[in-house]
Amino acid sequence: MKTVKIARLRPTQLTHGLREVREKARTYASLTGHELEMAIAEKPIPIVCGPDEAPYATDHHHVAAALWMAEVKRVPVVLLEDLSALSWADFWLTLENKRWTYPYDANGRRISFSEMREHIWDLDDDVFRSLSASVREAGGYEKTSVPLEEFRWADFFRTHLPKPDSDSEFDSLIGEAVELAKSKSAVGLPGYLGPVD
Repeated sequence: MKTVKIARLRPTQLTHGLREVREKARTYASLTGHELEMAIAEKPIPIVCGPDEAPYATDHHHVAAALWMAEVKRVPVVLLEDLSALSWADFWLTLENKRWTYPYDANGRRISFSEMREHIWDLDDDVFRSLSASVREAGGYEKTSVPLEEFRWADFFRTHLPKPDSDSEFDSLIGEAVELAKSKSAVGLPGYLGPVD
């Protein structure tokens, strides 16, 4: 399988959940040898080739950032499409049409594509993106193949819950967020499981 240096990977989103990245990094750092190789091979990074010939990650930003944090230098990749012949405007338009980019900041505000970061580890922390991952792990909703589902859940939680300012506030918010995820307010979101019994 083809690999690329994580330092060459370009992000297609502005934010990630730093808590989730740190947790994944701890897991990767605890592995060695064959176990680490297998864990890395499990999640190849889907990429598109941009007009600058650079690889742009369309998913698994958390995985790539966590591996970088765990001092892994290269990742396996899967090329989805070569878009290097496009203009910059058409490149980003194509990514958006295919739902391969998420041009929003940690407050859910739309940003210009020129504000995208150069490196995968430079993304801004969105605490609600971490919350959406924690809620899914706690059984609040199911993982689906819908692109950017975690961001849709993050935006949902952002509009309904107060922003946690500490780890303890974050931890205590998970239970409330799970209930909210199973309420009628969340109908229509990907992986919705239905009302709490």
